[in-house]
Amino acid sequence: MSANKTNKYLVFILFIILLTLISAFIIEYVLKHEPCNLCLYERVPYIISIFLIFEILFIKKHVKTTLLLLSFMFILSAALAFYHFGIEQGFFNESFACESKNISEIMTKDDLLQQLKRNPISCKDVNFKIIGLSLASINTIFSFFLSVIFLKLYLNYEKN
Repeated sequence: MSANKTNKYLVFILFIILLTLISAFIIEYVLKHEPCNLCLYERVPYIISIFLIFEILFIKKHVKTTLLLLSFMFILSAALAFYHFGIEQGFFNESFACESKNISEIMTKDDLLQQLKRNPISCKDVNFKIIGLSLASINTIFSFFLSVIFLKLYLNYEKN
């Protein structure tokens, strides 16, 4: 696949990734659905991928390696999103990144106030759905497809 054709795919993917992040911020700040900790962690690969795609498009060094890195990063993203989906469905227990302390374990009113100030949203709670699917389930599917697309771009890079 020619570098020009790869760049066209990357610009399209960049647009979709930006749209995904903008949607997440709209859901959080405009629609007032506070994300859990895992939701915030799931944004990281998207943010990093923006910089990596810009690096491919403008710096044009180590393109093939960067495509492989993007594929690997979205495999990890899909695994994290699947783990989050599993927590929502009760397949997995919440991790330390999600857990909030049980209020009955807090002894003083100052401790209670501090806990309420920093009490994270539970990763089990699905606060927002699109066509009946949680954002974690959508992210699992989307991240998997992105990893496959980046792997194909890697495998076909500079082939005639």
